[in-house]
Amino acid sequence: MPSKVREMGVVIGTLATGEKNCITDVAGVCVGHVTLDEKINRDGAYACTGVTAILPHGGNLFQQKVTAASYVINGFGKTTGLVQINELGVIESPIMLTNTFGVPAVAQGTLQYMLDANSEIGHSTGTINIVVGECNDSFLNSIRECPITPEHAVEAIRKASNETVDEGAVGAGKGMMCFGYKGGIGSSSRIVTHESSNYTIGCMVLSNFGQSSEFLAHQYFTANAQKESTLSPTDGSIIIVLATDAPLSSRQLKRVIKRCGVGLGRTGSHFSHGSGDIVIGFTTAHHIAHKSDQLVETRTHLREEHPIMNQLFAAAAEATEEAILNSLSQAKTTIGRNGHKVEAYTFL
Repeated sequence: MPSKVREMGVVIGTLATGEKNCITDVAGVCVGHVTLDEKINRDGAYACTGVTAILPHGGNLFQQKVTAASYVINGFGKTTGLVQINELGVIESPIMLTNTFGVPAVAQGTLQYMLDANSEIGHSTGTINIVVGECNDSFLNSIRECPITPEHAVEAIRKASNETVDEGAVGAGKGMMCFGYKGGIGSSSRIVTHESSNYTIGCMVLSNFGQSSEFLAHQYFTANAQKESTLSPTDGSIIIVLATDAPLSSRQLKRVIKRCGVGLGRTGSHFSHGSGDIVIGFTTAHHIAHKSDQLVETRTHLREEHPIMNQLFAAAAEATEEAILNSLSQAKTTIGRNGHKVEAYTFL
């Protein structure tokens, strides 16, 4: 398996990483992938795509919601569920990632999974807000064939674990490109501390953006690694998922996830016109019961002006930047529809 960039000597920022240097360093967070890599028919059609599921915790997310926020850096995207996240400040389903035309099938599969686990949804209680993010993998994947099914979403959820996340050309990242090279899933984490308090920031990206001429490779000691690629993603995008165990309100969380855009910009992205650059964040510090007879509920959160907030801002930027680089370094050269080929990036 290709190495993470840190193992190659590329160190991003000053904060320490978590033990696994990935999003599952945040206790309770689980990730699962389903990868499709197969011919569809004799006409060059090829399924080079997949589904990735991020679970904020291993329990019933509808019954025990988590504080959440989202932020749209550039809005050329087809996600579901962001409106309610920003209105109510909670997530109540797995966060799902896939290709653009896979969104309906993944939403349907995730909905069915949650309905099976919660018989009262849509009957004795309200409906549920399913969250799905997407990028366009049509250079490698026969996206018009719609190879993703609802069953793939359910399988990804059931496969989710708190182990070290598989990265690169896996799950939703199977057909994605980054700076004209093979991209996909990448992850990283950071630890912030103050006296006896320690908090973890974990980031996972689905990278599918940029041309190789935009990649600021020289700052990662890779300027002479290889020739520039002439390929660039169609309507390139990135979905960034940030998890933390720091006690933050939804508003504070939105402030933190905005700094993911700093990490994205450091790699060379300028958030192009046709790019869907979207961040979804949550904290595991609060489990919010779906039902309660209480008039008032109490939650704790960090003081706004405390210095640790700046550490969280820095952690979000650092983890995002490193996660993007890991999506490149972990990916393998991939051949997809009609023989289209995307080379892996070589870090030297």
